[in-house]
Amino acid sequence: MATAIRTRKPSVRAPRGARRRAQLTVERLAAIYPAATELQHRNPFELTIATILSAQTTDRAVNQVTPELFRRYPTPADLAAADLAQVEELIKPTGFFRNKARTIVECSQVLVERFGGEVPRRMEDLVTLPGIGRKTANVILGVAFGIPGFAVDTHVIRLTNRLRLVETTDPAKIEQLITAMVPASEWTGLSLRLILHGRRVCEARRPRCEECVLNDFCPSSSVRPR
Repeated sequence: MATAIRTRKPSVRAPRGARRRAQLTVERLAAIYPAATELQHRNPFELTIATILSAQTTDRAVNQVTPELFRRYPTPADLAAADLAQVEELIKPTGFFRNKARTIVECSQVLVERFGGEVPRRMEDLVTLPGIGRKTANVILGVAFGIPGFAVDTHVIRLTNRLRLVETTDPAKIEQLITAMVPASEWTGLSLRLILHGRRVCEARRPRCEECVLNDFCPSSSVRPR
């Protein structure tokens, strides 16, 4: 049975008004991104591989290659024994395909050798897999197993600071602060929606504040609705 992760008291304080801004962010992003993740998958293994492939590319690019990848290699044992050159060719559109091919094959080998071909349900096990860090592990736990986790990447760091939910760029501190002010049931969805919003609207160089549904309360917004 999925259980919520216990949070520790944050070692830093959240900015004034952060809790209210966090609540509004949860509500509004859920309204415009009802599906928190766009990665197509049918089981935890497929999600794990797709998430590794999604690094430095779009979910759309990953979704273009995974149907054929999983048709040929439907299980960890199949991918663990795959010819590396063939895997590289299949995933080439996702970029950095040589490194990614080696990583997903090695990840599959570890799943077979250490976990009986099953994706583990514990953070401490997931982060031992090739290509899986805490951010990716939180995505897998939340989406595949319903175990709440808040994934922090560069988009999440940028948006949580622009929204003044936090005043730190330390991923661990951001995770502590957000999980202390948002219900556990929202952790996974919020983190994934922040990533989507960062890719589509709140871009690093040119945030499109005029299009943002958060612009009426975001302290960094360059516009305010009338």
